Amino acid sequence: MTFALLVVTSLRPVTVFQGPSDDGTLMYWVLGVLIFVLFILAIILFKYINLWLQAKFSQANVSFLQLIGMSFRRVNATVIVRAKISGVQAKVDLDTTDLEAHFLAGGNVINVVRSLIASDRAGIDLNFVRAAAIDLAGRDVLEAVRTCVNPKVIDCPDPAKGKTEVAAMAKDGIQVLAKARVTVRTNIARLVGGATEETIIARVGEGIVSTIGSSATHKDVLENPDNISKTVLSKSLDAGTAYEILSIDIADVDIGQNIGARLQADQAEADKQIAQARAEERRAMAVAREQEMSAEVMSNRAKLVLAEAEVPHAMAEAFRSGNLGIMDYMKIKNIEADTGMRTAFGGEPEAPKE
Repeated sequence: MTFALLVVTSLRPVTVFQGPSDDGTLMYWVLGVLIFVLFILAIILFKYINLWLQAKFSQANVSFLQLIGMSFRRVNATVIVRAKISGVQAKVDLDTTDLEAHFLAGGNVINVVRSLIASDRAGIDLNFVRAAAIDLAGRDVLEAVRTCVNPKVIDCPDPAKGKTEVAAMAKDGIQVLAKARVTVRTNIARLVGGATEETIIARVGEGIVSTIGSSATHKDVLENPDNISKTVLSKSLDAGTAYEILSIDIADVDIGQNIGARLQADQAEADKQIAQARAEERRAMAVAREQEMSAEVMSNRAKLVLAEAEVPHAMAEAFRSGNLGIMDYMKIKNIEADTGMRTAFGGEPEAPKE
C-alpha cells in the first residue's frame, strides 16, 4: 500500500485528463490501485511460481489457484506439492484434497506418501485412507510397512525394562532362566486397534513360564529347548495384536537357584520353630503343674499341722473325762521317745522341695 501511494504521489503532477470538476484525481487513484494489484500479483507469482513449475513439469496436476488456496487454508504448499510429485513419479494415485485434509488433521503427509510408495513396490494392499488412519493413530506407518517387508526381532524379556531373562521353575524345584527372540511382521490390517510389542513380550514370557513349569525336570528343558518354542508358538499369541509372529527362538537357557530345596529348608525351619513353640508350651504347662502340686503339698502340710495341734487338746479332754490314764500317757511318751531315737539313728528324711 505504501508503494502504491508513492506511485500515486509521483504521478500527481502529470495531467492525464482534466474534467470540469475532478482535475484528473480519479485517474490517479485507478492507476495507483492497478499498480498495487500488479505488485501483489508479482509477490504471489514470485512466491508460488517455483512450486507451480515443479508441479507442472512433474505432471503433478496442481494449479496456481490451488496453491493460492492452500495459503488461505494455512496449508504448507511445499509439503503438498512435494508429496504429490513423489506420488506421481512413483505412479501412485493421490488426490490433492486428501493430502490437504490429512495435513490439516495434523498428519505427516510425507511419511504417508512414502509408506504408500513402499507398499506399492512391495505388493502390500495399502490405500491412502488406511495409511492416513494409521498415521493419525500415532503409529509410524512407514516403519510398519518396512517391518512388514523386513521382519524385526523382539527380545523377550525387553532389556530396556531391566530384565534380561525369564525366570521359571520346573517340577523338580530347579529354577530355569530363559531368553527368547521373537521374529514378528507387521499386520497392516490390524495395525489400527491392535496390541503393541509389550503385549507380544508379555504373552511370550507367560508361555515360557508355563512350558518350563510343566516340565518334569530342568534337564528336560536343557535337553530340548525347542519344545518351549513349539509350545509357545502353537498358542496363537499374536491374536488381537498388530503383528504376526513368524518364529520364537530360545537364545539362551541357564540354571538358576534350587528353589525347591530352599523352600523345603524354609519349611523345615518353620516346622522346627513350631515344634519348639509347642515344646515350650508343654514345659510351661509342666512348670505350672509343678507349682500347683507344690501348693497342694503346702496346703496338706498346713492341714497336718492343724490336725497335730488338736492332739494335746484331745488328750487333755480325755484326762478330764477319765478315758485316758496316767499309765496310758506314759506309754505314749515312751513310744514317741523310741520313735525319736530310731529316727536319730536312721537319719532324718529329707524335707520335700517346695
